[in-house]
Amino acid sequence: MAFSPDSTRIAIGQTDNIIFVYKIGEEWGEKKVICNKFLQSSAVTVLAWPLENAIVFGLADGKVRLANPKSNKSSTIYSTDSYVVSLTTNLSGKGIISGHADGTIVRYFFDDEGSGESQGKLISHPCSPYALAWVANNIVVCGCDRRIVVYGHEGQQLQQFDYSRDPTEKEFTVAEGSPSGQSVVIGSYDRLRIFNWSPRKKLWDEAKPKEIANMYTITALAWKRDGSRLCVGTLCGGVELFDCCLRRVLYKNKFEMSYVGPSQVIVKNLSTGTRVVLKSHYGYEVDDVKILGKDRYLVAHTSRTLLLGDIATNRLSEITWQGSGGNEKFFFENENVCMIFNAGELTLIEYGENEALGTVRTECVNPHLISVRLNERRQQGAKDNKKLAYLLDLKTLAIVDLLSGQPLVSVSHDRRIHWLELSDTAHKLLFHDKKFRLYIYDVESGTTSSLLSYCTYVQWVPGSDVIVAQNHGNLCIWYNINMPEGVTMVTIKGDIVDVKRADGKTVVAVSDGVTTTHHTLDEGLIEFGTAIDDGDYERALAYLETLKMMEKTKAMWQTLSRLALEARKLELAQRCFVVLGDLAKAHYLSETVDIANKAAEKDGGDGTDYYQVRARLAMLYQQFNLAEEIFLAEGHPQLEALRHTHQQWLLDTGQEERAAELWESKGDHMSALNLYLKANLPARAACLVMSNNELLLKPDVVNRIASALLKMDLLERAGDLFEELKNHHKALECYRKACSFQKAVELSRSSFPSEVVQLEEAWGDHLVQQKQLDAAINHYIEAGCSMKAIEAAIGSRQWKKAVYILDMQNESIASPYFLKIAKHYMSIQDFQTAEQLYVKAKHTRDAIDMWWQAGDWEQAHRLATQCMTPKEALKLSVTQAGELEKQGKFKEAERLYTMIDQPDLAIAMYKKLHMNDDLIRLLSKYHKDLVIDTHHHLAEELEGDGCFREAEFHFLEAREWNLAVNMYKTHGMWEEAFRVAQTHGGPASTENVAYLWAKSLGGDLAINLLKKLGSLEKAIDCAANQGEFEFAFDLLKGATKSKLPDIHLKYAVSLKNQGKFKQAEEEFIKTGKPKEAVLMYIDHQEWDTAQRVAEAHDPSSIPEVLVGQAHAALKQKDFSRAESYLLRAQRPELAVMYYKEAGLWSDALRICKEYIPNMFEQLQVEFKQSAQKGGSRIAEGMLEQGHEYEKSGQYDHAVDCYLQLQLPNNPALTEKSWVKAVELALKFLSRERGVEVTCLVAQRLVETKKPAAAAELYMNVSLVKEAIDTLVAAGDWNNAKRIAKEIDPRFESHVNEKYREYLKTHGKADSLVGVDVVAALDMYAERAQWEKCIEIAANQNFKVLHKYVALYTTHLLKEGKALEALELYVKHGVSSNPQNFNIYKRITTDLLGRGNITSSNAYRMWANLRTMLHSLCEGLTTSDVPAHEEFEKLLLISHYCAMRSAATGVQQLDSVAARISISMLRYTDVIPVDKAFYEAGLAAKDMHWESMAFIFLNYFLDLCDAIEMQSAAKLDCMDLEGTDIPLDVPLPATQHVSVCISSSYNNFKISSNLIINFLKVRRFSG
Repeated sequence: MAFSPDSTRIAIGQTDNIIFVYKIGEEWGEKKVICNKFLQSSAVTVLAWPLENAIVFGLADGKVRLANPKSNKSSTIYSTDSYVVSLTTNLSGKGIISGHADGTIVRYFFDDEGSGESQGKLISHPCSPYALAWVANNIVVCGCDRRIVVYGHEGQQLQQFDYSRDPTEKEFTVAEGSPSGQSVVIGSYDRLRIFNWSPRKKLWDEAKPKEIANMYTITALAWKRDGSRLCVGTLCGGVELFDCCLRRVLYKNKFEMSYVGPSQVIVKNLSTGTRVVLKSHYGYEVDDVKILGKDRYLVAHTSRTLLLGDIATNRLSEITWQGSGGNEKFFFENENVCMIFNAGELTLIEYGENEALGTVRTECVNPHLISVRLNERRQQGAKDNKKLAYLLDLKTLAIVDLLSGQPLVSVSHDRRIHWLELSDTAHKLLFHDKKFRLYIYDVESGTTSSLLSYCTYVQWVPGSDVIVAQNHGNLCIWYNINMPEGVTMVTIKGDIVDVKRADGKTVVAVSDGVTTTHHTLDEGLIEFGTAIDDGDYERALAYLETLKMMEKTKAMWQTLSRLALEARKLELAQRCFVVLGDLAKAHYLSETVDIANKAAEKDGGDGTDYYQVRARLAMLYQQFNLAEEIFLAEGHPQLEALRHTHQQWLLDTGQEERAAELWESKGDHMSALNLYLKANLPARAACLVMSNNELLLKPDVVNRIASALLKMDLLERAGDLFEELKNHHKALECYRKACSFQKAVELSRSSFPSEVVQLEEAWGDHLVQQKQLDAAINHYIEAGCSMKAIEAAIGSRQWKKAVYILDMQNESIASPYFLKIAKHYMSIQDFQTAEQLYVKAKHTRDAIDMWWQAGDWEQAHRLATQCMTPKEALKLSVTQAGELEKQGKFKEAERLYTMIDQPDLAIAMYKKLHMNDDLIRLLSKYHKDLVIDTHHHLAEELEGDGCFREAEFHFLEAREWNLAVNMYKTHGMWEEAFRVAQTHGGPASTENVAYLWAKSLGGDLAINLLKKLGSLEKAIDCAANQGEFEFAFDLLKGATKSKLPDIHLKYAVSLKNQGKFKQAEEEFIKTGKPKEAVLMYIDHQEWDTAQRVAEAHDPSSIPEVLVGQAHAALKQKDFSRAESYLLRAQRPELAVMYYKEAGLWSDALRICKEYIPNMFEQLQVEFKQSAQKGGSRIAEGMLEQGHEYEKSGQYDHAVDCYLQLQLPNNPALTEKSWVKAVELALKFLSRERGVEVTCLVAQRLVETKKPAAAAELYMNVSLVKEAIDTLVAAGDWNNAKRIAKEIDPRFESHVNEKYREYLKTHGKADSLVGVDVVAALDMYAERAQWEKCIEIAANQNFKVLHKYVALYTTHLLKEGKALEALELYVKHGVSSNPQNFNIYKRITTDLLGRGNITSSNAYRMWANLRTMLHSLCEGLTTSDVPAHEEFEKLLLISHYCAMRSAATGVQQLDSVAARISISMLRYTDVIPVDKAFYEAGLAAKDMHWESMAFIFLNYFLDLCDAIEMQSAAKLDCMDLEGTDIPLDVPLPATQHVSVCISSSYNNFKISSNLIINFLKVRRFSG
């Protein structure tokens, strides 16, 4: 049996050569169906389902096959010649190995996954590998040899665990590797052995085995896919489930972490039930698991790696990670990437990838200062786009390509950057600085543009390049980011809190602290921006042509024109310029298109690469330098003229700034400076001077610039200039006036330290005036103005910062602010924080009220119980629930009642309010026993109130649908009654309601109703059955005429039952059944009326009337009148039958002979049969009949009549009748008939225990043999012998043979001796009367005697009485018959195998055995040489045994007895080998021959082990080599001296001195 990988199907392999695949679904209740069926050539023995469409199975014929459920076909993978006993797969399911009965293990890969490992026969195991597991790179094999062997990936043996010497261990039956591949469980008898992989030692370690008494043999093992459970199946049908977790940890009371292995952890969300399996692919042990990032992300460490995971998407990663002492900081703001900051390095890990995405060095670890984009809004066909933007330092931006690891750009800013974010495509970078100025950086062009001078919120619209920002009270939207000045502004009240884009709408949420409003953006403009970004300019053009020309539309046309020019789509750009009204550019492009077309005709292509086209486009972009280079490359003749014309054109058109830039690029700084001042650009002039030391040394130039700067209120730039000139006082003054406090503070720190605190406070006041309260907080803190800092934090809604500052203040100062902040958190529904702040402010009751208002009764009750007594808290909760009840918030009141364990109050509330549904719901939950009664009570109340529908519902819930029907019937609501009966009652109930409904209507309405319901005929039957015939006849008006007779008939029957016979008669006649009327009168014995009706309407019924009258006469025993009626009715057969039943056979025969003569003979036969059954009256009748036959000369019938007479109560009359039959037969009938009758009567006489009379009858007809057999059967042997002797001597032997059989059968052996002595002896032997048998046989010849002596001896040997058998032969001698040789051998071996036979008391036994064998050997001829030699050997052994017994106990002969015991070792092929060595060892020990004693007893102990294991493989015969002691002798089936060892082992135990002396002897002899 195997589940599919997705567990929705199951494959079952059967011994009837079929595999069925069942679809079981994902839920338990789903329908189970067979979806595949695979027929095979032999029985399926093993089965696995490693891949989705690959079922692998092994067959009894050695084949391993593959079944594809998708194609419903199977094929052979490989074939072997040996039964497949096991099958398993690797961890990926792409490889299989199979074990076969001959020990062969074969490997096969569907995909070797680049491992390069070999396929085919891999291992030859010593035994059948019934238990097989493939884990990691090892194959674990075990079987019946009780050894567990671990092989390498190429079949080399790596480890072995040998349990063959463990007597408690049985054979291994099954093995299963864990899903992680780090554990293997092996099952045997009552035991599970567990082995775990040690990554450090690179070996398998055995854990403590799991022993379970009475579990018996384990036949099946299965792991849960996550490795947390192990299921065990046993031979007895038991299934056990084991928890395989090493430990469990409850994390934050939200997650359960189950460590199912050293490198695998299952994390389960307790609220949702979702599970994530966290596993180290390198096999390292998982040290610690944390759940961070709003309980969504997993972080775990091993010794060498770091594991990360997203619980929501189940994406897991494992990267190499050197431990840093747990100092890493993790950021999870990006759903696709985990950001890890450690020791100045930022590492990015993409979830689901096992390599770091990138690593950079930065000290800015705020997630708002890091932006990562990974293939967002990826265009079709585009390459991977993975970018990172971060801060190199506080003022320097950097963008890195994460694919190549190369930095793309670095951007420096003059202020500290507070926030940054890349666009989806990473082409633009938004950031704002410490002064909340918003900038955008174009990554491709490298330009930075200012968007807002003050910005408190900014965000990219999801999925687009549209920006949403807030500037004071304005919502700012850039639909076209390429036109920073094209901003759309909307006045708002409050602060932007979120931007959401879903369902084709983009909404900006704005909150004023109390309410939240939503502003919808122009989705069309957003769509335009998306089309532009995707490069689909035609789509953008089509969209713009649908819009009216407005300012924002104009900006989009301009963007499209610019992009079209960049893409060299000149005609599209021309169209844009026409719409924009820039006809000059449109005309210019028209000429350019003509040039490009001509070039295309000449050179091919689209002509845009032609140099004049490129130069014209460069000039259109005002890239004159580029145009110049293009012309120079092509050798344009008027290049210098063009340059001069360009410079003059700039001055003439008032473009002094461009001209100044041109002179500056040429190095003419004074001319550029003058032009900058002329163009009122003193800031540019100041920058030029500060970058040029020569100009700084010219006071007049510097003064001119300073004056211009002061005049134009460019105080900050003037401060920079004065600072450059080292005039710090004027610089500080300018910075103060310009409110450029950052530069002022920086200057003061180096030049005026005492001014820093005042400047920080002034800076904070300035920021407050600018409504930048959050920025002012830190400056107030720096200035030590805590109250101002608190006010600023509260004013800027920096609540956490305000709490942080308040925590450092005195309680008296902080309490009012805590209360204020608590109200804020309450307004934003952060009730937990609000509670903490209320408690800090000493306003606990306000916190309780807050929870009440929020509807969180649990929290309110918890806080109340913490701050109040239980009674007060309960009273408060009940009061609050009552208030909720008054306000109509019944659900909330119920929740509160149940929360405080007062559900009865909620039930009472719903009962008072008549909210029955909720009442029943609570009763079902808390008082199930009252639900049915409550339904019934509610139904009755609702019925009384006229709420019938509701009452019906409750009647049905109370399982009393019949009461609902009765309710509707009572109130005349028949349709509802019919509906309920039809839905909940059976067909009978439905028809009954339909009938009652129709009855209530009556007339045609009833007919129409019943026709509509299809119940007209059933209603008619119902009315008739209920006796309402008037209503039935009314309904018949609408029914078919065929129904009318049936109803009239029922009406007639009803009238008959009521005793209204006259009316019933009329109805019967109307229905055309006058016979029923006749039968009615017959039943009531109104014979005249019955005769009248029959004669008038049904003459065929007249005989029935007469028969009825006859029945009445018979009841009165008036047979003559009954006979008269029956003859009139022409029913003589009934008369005969009635006479027969009355026993009046003579009348019956009379009537039969007269009226139905064809039945006379049959009646006679019946009469004879009846006579045989007995009865004096019948017997008399038969005798009379016999006499009648005899008188009439019908002797044959008379004989039959006499023979049929059998009277058990009158045997004399019976015998007389039979004898009369014999006399008539012999006298008047034929010889054959006479003999037949005689034999029949003789047999009957034998049956009646009168054999003498039967034999006499046989003798009358000369049947001598039959007469003799009759007497023999009766045991009358004397008469039988007399008749045989006197009448027919031929039968004398027959009688004697029968007499002999009789004696045998009845066990009369004593009598049989005189008749057949051999048969008598056999009978004695069968009865085990052996003494009598042998006594009689002894009087016979020698051959007969020894036949029964041999049988008796065999019987004694079977009962283990070898000594008695020996004595029998000693008494009666031995026979040299070869058939008795085995008996002599058996006697000898049984006596040699007996214990305690070495004493002197056993001498008589051995002497008798010697005598028997000596007599046998003398009687054998020379032709029996093999047998003679064998018995000569046994004679010698018996002689030794007799001599040993004789010598035992005589001190002078002890050595002789010992030597004989040792000599007996030569005959261990006859004597039990363990007994011989045991006796020899003891004899040597008694004689203090210690070396021999040690050898013999040690070998004896080895023999005991060998006999127990029935294997001589481990016998050490080295000490016996070179002797004449046979070594290759059979091992006895059982130990012959085991009892001696177990009872007195301590007496025979080999002492340590004996061993030491033996070693000395060996060393000396060596």
